Amino acid sequence: MEHYFFNNNVDANGRHEIHVKDCSSSPYVLNRTYIGYYSSCNEALQKAKALYPLKSFDGCYWCCRDCHKG
Repeated sequence: MEHYFFNNNVDANGRHEIHVKDCSSSPYVLNRTYIGYYSSCNEALQKAKALYPLKSFDGCYWCCRDCHKG
């Protein structure tokens, strides 16, 4: 289980990148939104989509590779 956050800023593809708490690529604390405590990035991604349906998300290449679209 991990704590998941997303970057408040979008990437070059217009998506908010999802990270685990201790990811070295995680955004600064004031520039991220907490999603919750989940067993996989897919669960965190689904929750983020449910909470913020107007936003697009992508998993971090380094810590959420299973959810990373590129």
